[in-house]
Amino acid sequence: MGLLTNLKKSVKRATDRLFTEDEPKRIGIYGPPNAGKTTLANRIARDWTGDAVGPESHIPHETRRARRKENVEIERNGKSVAIDIVDTPGVTTKVDYKEFLEHDMEKEDAVRRSREATEGVAEAMHWLREDVDGVIYVLDSSLDPFTQVNTMLIGIIESQDLPVLILANKTDLEESNMQRVANAFPQHETIPLSALEGKNMDEVYENIAEYFGWQCRVQPKSAETTPAVACRSILSVGLEWRVSPEWKRSVWS
Repeated sequence: MGLLTNLKKSVKRATDRLFTEDEPKRIGIYGPPNAGKTTLANRIARDWTGDAVGPESHIPHETRRARRKENVEIERNGKSVAIDIVDTPGVTTKVDYKEFLEHDMEKEDAVRRSREATEGVAEAMHWLREDVDGVIYVLDSSLDPFTQVNTMLIGIIESQDLPVLILANKTDLEESNMQRVANAFPQHETIPLSALEGKNMDEVYENIAEYFGWQCRVQPKSAETTPAVACRSILSVGLEWRVSPEWKRSVWS
């Protein structure tokens, strides 16, 4: 009993250090083009700061450079977190200028937009690999989530050991199927919402405060258990959870 008690105290000291970081967490908003990433970024920024992050459009690749809104403080149910929102360009495997011609764009403008969008994809990947502390992954819930891009990005996020929330956006559409999104990535928390209409944003904010306000990196034994649940549980079950090597060093050092 003494060993377990000491272990819990050591873990609590480490979590206290991690959970009281002063710098805002850089949270990247990722997903395919036209999933509603900028609409979500603007919704969050307006709700908590009164400002917008960037322009919205039905034309794909409106966001072609990462935009950052700093020090957005979110509070819910006694939990709070300060984040920098990074609205990233939509990631895709190919950007074809002909896609923009369908939106009555001149060829020269379409070619320029496709080139900028391609550069934006590279920038988004750089942010993901180097500069974000967590990810909000936005999917259009009216579309099939089983795509090469989604599988690749979720895999990279997992390999980076980043906390991630998956948002099934556009629930205001008749074709929306939130359960299909949840079934695609059952190892992660999936939250339905309509960023356009502001539906279910309370649950989104609760999860942002919980996931990104907690910076321990815990790998639960069961894939059915989310990282946030694992973080809460480690203090009560001790050795029942596997702790990532980097976090373990901070606990036992």
